[in-house]
Amino acid sequence: VDTSLVGRNRKDEEYKSLEIPGLFHAHKHEGHGHAGLNEKRGFNLNYGELYLYAPVDPYFDLYATIPFSEEGSELEEAYAVTRGLPFGFQLKVGKFRSSFGRLNAQHPHTWDFATQPLINKVFLGEDGLVEKGIGLNWLAPTPFYLLFGAEVLQGENEQSFGTDGFEKGTVKVSDTRKPNLYVGYVKTSFDIGNLSLLAGLSYAQGKARINHLEDEDNPHAFAGKTKLYGLDLTARYQIDSIRYISLQGEYMYRDQKGIRYNFDQNSNLIGSPYITKKQGGFYLQLVGRINKQWRVGIQYNLINKNTVKVDGTKEDLPKNLPAYYAMVEYGPTEFSRIRLQFGENRAFYKDGVRKPVKEVILQFNFAIGAHGAHPF
Repeated sequence: VDTSLVGRNRKDEEYKSLEIPGLFHAHKHEGHGHAGLNEKRGFNLNYGELYLYAPVDPYFDLYATIPFSEEGSELEEAYAVTRGLPFGFQLKVGKFRSSFGRLNAQHPHTWDFATQPLINKVFLGEDGLVEKGIGLNWLAPTPFYLLFGAEVLQGENEQSFGTDGFEKGTVKVSDTRKPNLYVGYVKTSFDIGNLSLLAGLSYAQGKARINHLEDEDNPHAFAGKTKLYGLDLTARYQIDSIRYISLQGEYMYRDQKGIRYNFDQNSNLIGSPYITKKQGGFYLQLVGRINKQWRVGIQYNLINKNTVKVDGTKEDLPKNLPAYYAMVEYGPTEFSRIRLQFGENRAFYKDGVRKPVKEVILQFNFAIGAHGAHPF
């Protein structure tokens, strides 16, 4: 169970209406069984989560994750994994969190901060890249950890991809061919004394059908193609059996091309000339465990590239958009955690005016039952 107390300098309705020009468009959470994390000022019941695991037979294990909130529930993940394919191969099939990047595959309760990194939010959406599909990875027979993987996914992600076409007036855009999204990655890790290094390269590509035509503010749609690149690196130095210092970062770059659709002054839907988007950014965080129960950390986010061209003409959009956070965390046991986080997000705009969001979050997280070790 995850719950929080939030203090924020923006009222809830204003906060929901904020956007990042060219990158993130505010819209309602429709079709989801949960609300956004820390969505409202005051108290939030972010989610309750039921995690299920059981071996099916000698060949497969089955996993499921079901989050609950005041808005309902959904089957976030449900997938089977092979137990003993030869030559280092493993197959995954069902609905699961993609292994693109580092943080996307992790559930929010394992994050080091109460909020999602900015670049993950604008490229992968608040829910992340969670898709129906199949994945295959191969663990290379090397003296260090070296994993190659590929995924074929439905591609319904609303932030960078999408499969459903749209029709309005004389404009008709067809659905994409399914499956729509292809992901590849390579991950490695090795130790140098007390220092552990993890690194990864990721790539995703697919068609894009992004439909916000029913939104009240700035209704629009997009049809085209998306390529997404990712680089992640984690370095963790183990001071002793309890204390450590961890530096983690991810960089993502999105190359998007296609047609943008807007309504003209007569409420007719029209397509713009060819549009290209080349956008990128990163987060970098430093987290230290002081003793068995206390951790502290800082995180810096930056969208450093936001280039959008319409028919070759560059739009005047903001770039170098930062957000920064600090946290202190107390964990009495491995089953409970209390975290105080504060920071400022300077990436949000409203009607062309920057609207910095300052917030303080007091987060409580509790777990019962057996659960696996959290990734570092």
